[in-house]
Parts: sequence; structure tokens; C-alpha cells
Amino acid sequence: MIGELLRVVAVDRRLVVDERRRLPGRGAWLHPGPGCLAKAERRRAFPRALKAQGALDAAGLQDHPALTTETGTGTYPEPTGIKEAGRPVMSQP
Repeated sequence: MIGELLRVVAVDRRLVVDERRRLPGRGAWLHPGPGCLAKAERRRAFPRALKAQGALDAAGLQDHPALTTETGTGTYPEPTGIKEAGRPVMSQP
């Protein structure tokens, strides 16, 4: 799951995607796709997550290829390789 998330950091008051996950500073994690980016901007989540004072410029994120295409029907990637759970072993009275 962490491999499917994008790390976003603030560099000089601008939000950038940390492709290699090596940039210094506090990072925020974002699902690929425009829906999650729009929701994070609407909720003003980046300044809170990055503990930054004031607004941050997110224009660079809107041009990123992973954030411009939808990854399925929703904003979350489709799960792969997940099997259904079996019956409970024992229940408490």
C-alpha cells in the first residue's frame, strides 16, 4: 500500500512530489488520482500535515502525471491479491 502512495513535501512554500522519497523535511502522503488531491486541497490538509504556517502553492502537483489520471472508479487504487476472510475461530458469549 505504501508503494502506491505519493510523498509530498514543501520546498520554498511550493508543494512537490518526492519521487525518490528522499527529500528532507516533513512529508504528507497522498493517493494517486485527482480526487484525493482535490479533497486534500479543499480540506486544507497540506499546511496541517506539513505543519506549515499559511497557504502552500499546489500548482506543481496538478501537473504531476500520477495526480492527473484517475486510478479506477474511486480515488483509492484497487486492492490486489486480497482474499476474503474465513469464519471466526470462536466467539465469546
